[in-house]
Amino acid sequence: MSELSDLYQVILLEHNHKPRNFRKLDNPDRTADGFNPLCGDRISLYLKVNDGIIADVGFQGTGCAISRASASMMTQSIKGKSVAQAEELFQGFRKMLTEPGAPTNEELLGDLEMLSGVVQFPVRIKCAILAWHTLRAALEGKEVASTE
Repeated sequence: MSELSDLYQVILLEHNHKPRNFRKLDNPDRTADGFNPLCGDRISLYLKVNDGIIADVGFQGTGCAISRASASMMTQSIKGKSVAQAEELFQGFRKMLTEPGAPTNEELLGDLEMLSGVVQFPVRIKCAILAWHTLRAALEGKEVASTE
């Protein structure tokens, strides 16, 4: 395994063991639940959106290491961003996972690019993207995420 792969693995394990923003928000403006029947991952996402900006975000749930790490990294990447920026991140992340070999916007994705290795394991893509579909549902005012 290369040094870079080792670093990615360490970071993903860190986000799994100590997920960032792993909490239920008091009085969230928007919430949504997501479920991945293939792996059993479950997530509840809580958002506070003020004037089109994601002021705070939290999540709770159970799932595999990829699912928890992705949710943790997602919450870090969207906090303080506009709803439009969060949608742009969603699109970039989804493209990275569902269109292998397509050019990605490394500047947009930042550390999220560490999850690009998931494409080597197609059954795990839904694990990595569950939190993102749940985010999109919450932003659209839906209570339950669709993973399609």
